Amino acid sequence: MRAVLIVIVYLCLSSTVIAADADEGNVGELQGNPGYIPEPTWFKNSFLDIREDLDEARDEGRRLLLYFYQDGCPYCKKLLQDNFGQPPIRDLAKTHFDTLAINLWGDREVTGFAGESLSEKDFARGLRVQFTPTMLLMDDDGEVALRINGYYSPPKFVAALRYVGERHEQTQSFSEYVRSQSQQVAKVTASNRYAAALPAPLQLADALRTDARPMMVIFDQANCQACDELYTDILRRPETHELISRLHVATVDRWSDAMVQTPANQRRSAKDWANDLGVQYAPTMVFF
Repeated sequence: MRAVLIVIVYLCLSSTVIAADADEGNVGELQGNPGYIPEPTWFKNSFLDIREDLDEARDEGRRLLLYFYQDGCPYCKKLLQDNFGQPPIRDLAKTHFDTLAINLWGDREVTGFAGESLSEKDFARGLRVQFTPTMLLMDDDGEVALRINGYYSPPKFVAALRYVGERHEQTQSFSEYVRSQSQQVAKVTASNRYAAALPAPLQLADALRTDARPMMVIFDQANCQACDELYTDILRRPETHELISRLHVATVDRWSDAMVQTPANQRRSAKDWANDLGVQYAPTMVFF
């Protein structure tokens, strides 16, 4: 059984067809580094001349975000999955920032803000970056508008992106901004999944053999506001419910190690199956 369509649900069920995006040139993967975490393909592809990166971002009306990472960093992985993995957060970052990934222990040559040539690790040391993830959100003059030491939950991370991206640092502190935006940064609750979904453990090939209805598989994840909106609003609307009743529906945690019998009758972990299908964001719906 082959996938007919992959759809990303974005806010009010606007959809986009996506295809698997082969991430070429990932040296960490090619070398078999188990701690390698590829950054999103939309991150800036830079020659690491920070002055040029700053100028290019400013000319486009954006700002520069320096993301310091290291291989095997669990909270770097969480940042990429739970934060940048959500389409609204990804789009917010792309709107306001050119995002540049820098390896805390890397040896690539960097041209710093003063034109000096140094390694990634020396550049990080000069900016007092001591652990990962660390993000420096720069202003138009190359000064740090906001430093994020460690991991921020998605709601607080959104507030940080808006704070610098919309230039609020010019009028108030970050803590004042967060307090003024308390409703927008409220805690995201866990997804209340679709009640009529197929039960676990998922036996999708068996379900299709038993009942010839088409199947919709929803790939979700924890800490996903768009997933919550899908389950608690969109799928509960009468017009949506009537359409969904014509389908098998299965919900899958995109990062889970739980085993799934796929529609092609293969045994795969949920995480590996999502990777096979090219699922990059949550929620994503795949139709079979």
